[in-house]
Amino acid sequence: MATINSYLVFNGNCREAMNFYKDCFGGELAFETVKGSPMESHWPKEVQNNILHSSLVSNHITILGNDMADPGGIIIGNNVTLALVCETEEEIELYFQNLSAGGTIKYPLHNFYNGKIGSVIDKFGVNWFCKL
Repeated sequence: MATINSYLVFNGNCREAMNFYKDCFGGELAFETVKGSPMESHWPKEVQNNILHSSLVSNHITILGNDMADPGGIIIGNNVTLALVCETEEEIELYFQNLSAGGTIKYPLHNFYNGKIGSVIDKFGVNWFCKL
């Protein structure tokens, strides 16, 4: 079965963001920098320590990311929301609390006609919709 994973692009703070998500969700986190990669000779000296690729895998959650923004830079907006579908009350409460740290709660967790939902913008500007 096909799956969709989020791939987030950061502007030099990928390591910090991915460690934050690891604190939120747990799991295994891996980083690959430009330096030491097969792409090392293709990039200028000032980006050698940037994250070329990172992955966080925790149960059914996979978040990928890097510091390799397009030449035009990053425009953080509301056009992408990550949907976090939880299996238990404890899980949604924990993840929502973790993602809210330093961020902005758009809609607090509340019961809705088809389950518990809530929405938060984390401290990195990423929109999250949480559902039980």
